[in-house]
Amino acid sequence: MTWLRDERSEAAAEKILDAAADLFVARGVATTGMSDIAKAAGCSRATLYRYFDGRQALHRAFVHREARKVGDLVAAEVAGVADPADRISAAILSAVRRVRETPTLAAWFAVGDAGIASELASTSEVIEVLGVAFLAGSGDVEAKDLPRQARWVVRVIVSLLTVPGADADDERAMVEQFVVPALVGYQTTVPKA
Repeated sequence: MTWLRDERSEAAAEKILDAAADLFVARGVATTGMSDIAKAAGCSRATLYRYFDGRQALHRAFVHREARKVGDLVAAEVAGVADPADRISAAILSAVRRVRETPTLAAWFAVGDAGIASELASTSEVIEVLGVAFLAGSGDVEAKDLPRQARWVVRVIVSLLTVPGADADDERAMVEQFVVPALVGYQTTVPKA
């Protein structure tokens, strides 16, 4: 049987990403090679490279796919939170919790792999858009400032994932004491043009 002969391109890419997910959990992100992924997906390296032109492209596609899932869950969780401070805090802490609870995402923050995740998070338009969604409706902020704030929120989330607090209460206290006031305070002190 030809590999995924009757399935669409999108389904083939998903199968490859699913195989990569299993390997990332079992072996780590940095030590999983394209050959390993092709073998686990049941395709040739040539087929793999038709869908992803290299490791970085595969990593980016994987992180974007998983970030969208987490983003949708977090957005739904905080949709009913009216208070801007509570919404920001809930979104950040929910994102951290969901990543930690998902083995395929937690693998990206293991020793030796966190650098790859940090780089992707800081350069990803998809992750920035998710950060904007977390902040939307969180106060009187100009649209032009949302992307910068979103990038900062993503950095806070990545920081908590790579260097966790003592426990969940400690992380909540840090977010509520330092992050939320900076965002809400910034939103209320930005001069109007």
